Amino acid sequence: MPGLAFLALASSVLLGISDFLGGALSRRVPLIIVLLGSQVVASIAIAARLLVDPFRGDLADAVMWGSIAGIAQAVGVAALFRGLAIGTMGVVAPVSALSVLVPVSVGLATGDTIGPLLGVGLAVAVVGSVLATGPEVGRPRPPASGDYGYVAGVRSRRALQSIALALVAAAGFGTSQVGLARGAAADLTTTLVMTAVVVLGIYIVAFSTWIHVRLRGAAARLHRGRPAMPALVPTRIRGRDVVAIASIGILVYLANAAYGTAAQAGALSVVAVLASLYPAVVALLSWRLLGERLRPVQTAGVVLVLAGVAAIAASAAA
Repeated sequence: MPGLAFLALASSVLLGISDFLGGALSRRVPLIIVLLGSQVVASIAIAARLLVDPFRGDLADAVMWGSIAGIAQAVGVAALFRGLAIGTMGVVAPVSALSVLVPVSVGLATGDTIGPLLGVGLAVAVVGSVLATGPEVGRPRPPASGDYGYVAGVRSRRALQSIALALVAAAGFGTSQVGLARGAAADLTTTLVMTAVVVLGIYIVAFSTWIHVRLRGAAARLHRGRPAMPALVPTRIRGRDVVAIASIGILVYLANAAYGTAAQAGALSVVAVLASLYPAVVALLSWRLLGERLRPVQTAGVVLVLAGVAAIAASAAA
């Protein structure tokens, strides 16, 4: 059991690091490049499963639920990375962890009952979310310089956007979890491959649209006699950025593999709780590496959200 608990905890650490990298990189590298690059690597890793377990295109349930999970996951990851990029990571990540509410809600709609642990977890998570996000959108910190009214307004809007994006991410991840669970009942490999293919396809389409917009901007600059490069390449992408983007895909794959192994062989109640602690990793990294500071009420809120999420995960796995 200690080894399985370690795998579940390792899943949280790996997923937390990947989310932190995604949010930090998206602050200066175009979001779509981070999304597409990391997904290409993750898709290659998932495709390796086909060497030992073939794809079953004839299994309609696995294909359908894998596709639904892919759409939801593409939206969820994009929303999370953008929210982490423009908001306070120590707040955005815990709010996105409310994704556990989606599969719980589906379970209740199909006949599950609310036990004491689930009820307490839901109440604690809601209260924690209010405490963590309220100060974030209600009273922005003073800017270091410049016009206070303008900067404060921008920060307040960005804080509100980041919370909204975190909620979108939670809905996306929760829907993806439901799709993966339903599809895995038919065939796990087919579901995972379909999810990866759909996510990759969505990001390729988004990247193509982004390139089209950039080309139009470059053409407009040339028409006005200005250089086109700032419109074509808005940010210089360095070698270490490429390594970090590839690392995100690898970390996500390893996190899912660690969780899957632990969940199949261990006590799911313990595994689910330990694997739901990844927002704490994001908050810790953002505090240590980016110097983020939360107000005391926000810190209390984040702790309550994590405790509530852990309780909900434990009740769902019981």
